[in-house]
Amino acid sequence: MSDSQLQTPGRQTVLVISSHVVRGSVGNRAIVFALETLGHPVWALPTVVLPWHPGHGPATRATLPAGEFSAIVDDLCRAPWLGEVGAVLSGYLGNDAQAHDVARLVTAVRERNADALYVCDPVIGDKSGLYVPEDTARAIRDELLPIASVATPNRYELEWIAGTAFADNAAIVEAARSLAPERVLVTTAFAMMGNSTGNLLVTGKDAFLAEHQAIPDPPNGPGDLLSALFLSRLLGGGNDERALEKATASVFEILARTAKHGADELTLERETASLVRPFAPVQMRRIARPAKPQKTKNKE
Repeated sequence: MSDSQLQTPGRQTVLVISSHVVRGSVGNRAIVFALETLGHPVWALPTVVLPWHPGHGPATRATLPAGEFSAIVDDLCRAPWLGEVGAVLSGYLGNDAQAHDVARLVTAVRERNADALYVCDPVIGDKSGLYVPEDTARAIRDELLPIASVATPNRYELEWIAGTAFADNAAIVEAARSLAPERVLVTTAFAMMGNSTGNLLVTGKDAFLAEHQAIPDPPNGPGDLLSALFLSRLLGGGNDERALEKATASVFEILARTAKHGADELTLERETASLVRPFAPVQMRRIARPAKPQKTKNKE
């Protein structure tokens, strides 16, 4: 499908489950805007509600009581329109119980649509460590990643999931291939160019690195945005490499323009063209798959 066809009718419905902020472009605010701009009907279920991203300072954090969140999921599981959903995307969760409910909802969607994709964005931490309770991180690792079609961790989240630090992209590829999802898209991978950052997509047979110039002090939300854009490109019929390139280009272009505006949040409302048809340069590389060790015969 060409870029000019992205806004044609008939795009698949996506069910998104993540945080909601009153001000800003993170979590469901970024995901829903991007998907709807690209023509997808969206069902949006908030996990927590905040006035703004915690990175801007302390603020109230309201989480739906476990029983009420579970009851909403029960309703969605039996909704007569559930067959409309072609993909599920989960991000930030408010507690470990929500992971079980998300898993139930993914199962219900797949019972109505066996081809439905599930993208798990394990929003659990960054280079400073976990910023969710360990019970929540474990629930995402143990209940959601095993059923995901695609996972989109950052490098530090994958290190926690794998239980080891990475020295290079080869180690990332090895860890990604040990997970259940068919595709693992790792942000903040090791770039090969100076002053750059990379997104590394790992599949069973390929690994592609998309690099772009690093943006100093970027606003929050690029990971949420990348997950949504990569999913949309896959649903649109793009191959893995093309989906990675276009999704990365959109995020880079929006980050660069946000920085130019001097804004502290992604300026998605001003950059819809970048979501649909980005022109930012992205350096694409195929990462060689490490050779399997050869078995040696014992000398007699």
